[in-house]
Amino acid sequence: MNRGLYALKPWYADRLAGTRRHLAARGVPPGAVTAAGVGFGALAGLALATVPNPPMSAILVATLLALRLAAANLDGALARDTGTSTRWGAVVNEVGDRAAELAVLAGCLALAPAWLVLLAMLCASAPSWVALAGAAAGAARVNGGPVGKTERCLLLVVLAALPAHAGVLLAVLAAGSSVTAGLRLRTLHRTLRTVTP
Repeated sequence: MNRGLYALKPWYADRLAGTRRHLAARGVPPGAVTAAGVGFGALAGLALATVPNPPMSAILVATLLALRLAAANLDGALARDTGTSTRWGAVVNEVGDRAAELAVLAGCLALAPAWLVLLAMLCASAPSWVALAGAAAGAARVNGGPVGKTERCLLLVVLAALPAHAGVLLAVLAAGSSVTAGLRLRTLHRTLRTVTP
């Protein structure tokens, strides 16, 4: 499967290595980084909803979503580096990721019809739910696809810059996320049907 911008994750993780070491040296728990990611997502949603100047909104949203993606990358890596990984921490990580994304999308309620925003929220969550379901069934976690987490963040930055086209961009986000979920399902089907329980 095309991994999309997810293929940049190792490169991005390398760029964050210094920050990770800094957090570890100061004893910052991974859960605090997860919570910060949710906070950055909520602030990005607030910027979408309340900043009337599109260029300024786009800059704010881009900055906050970059921080949100950094937190999403750092929390799990920090847990591994500090030997504090737990199964509960993995749950918190996943729930935090979903909460951060939903918080950003909630800001779109000020820019587009509620039904479309709710549809985008549902579709945006689908790729991750599919990946998690596959992992629960014993497959390696499936990532990538045309509209994964990073691509959705980019679409939201464009939406902040072009709020008059929020409806179209949310429709693209919803459709692309649905295609991504479908492609991940296909990959999982091919993988799991050959596995004997």
